[in-house]
Amino acid sequence: MSLRYVTTNEGKVREALEYLDDTVTQLDYDYPEIQAEELGPIAAHGAREAYAYAGEPVIVDDAGLFIEDLDGFPGPYSAYVEHTLGVERVGKLAREEGSLDAQFRCVIAYCDGEGFEATPEPVDRGERRGQDLAADDRASATTDEQVATGDLPVKLFTGAVPGTVVEPRGDGGFGYDPIFEHDGKTLAEMSAAEKNAISHRGRALAKFAEWYAER
Repeated sequence: MSLRYVTTNEGKVREALEYLDDTVTQLDYDYPEIQAEELGPIAAHGAREAYAYAGEPVIVDDAGLFIEDLDGFPGPYSAYVEHTLGVERVGKLAREEGSLDAQFRCVIAYCDGEGFEATPEPVDRGERRGQDLAADDRASATTDEQVATGDLPVKLFTGAVPGTVVEPRGDGGFGYDPIFEHDGKTLAEMSAAEKNAISHRGRALAKFAEWYAER
């Protein structure tokens, strides 16, 4: 069964191939994003839009930097904040507030138009975003109404890497990598192999790959 990774970033596909062998290919599709306070609903909406466009199994990811003492800011708005405030200003704000603990988080959303058996991972069904279903409602087929309303079930897989916000260091990576330190190094100081080994996206992909192998 073919699987499309909906992204314009070829690096994400290369990372996914480490977990999914040759079963995943890139789909360059600019799906409309919604605004939400959590990553799950955003990724789930994107997966539904992408599945409706492609008509085949898809995965979509959404990720962000969550600073603990800033109530998770910038979180789902990380890309927008990076482009408007800039990474260094976010880091300075966090340090001024004493907000050093942070996490990079990622959610992988999978949709193939079918229902899902019960597993530990949450299923987003639109009207009950991110919530587990009751036992008698855990496996259901897609209906015409679901297709029409955009309530196709979407499976969510999460990954996170803890760290601290520091003064910018390193010349590698991108985005918030220079201000995010994990185990003594910023992500911008790590090689690609080192970064992938602890990647929040990689951790989400590993969970997805284990489940997908039995799909």
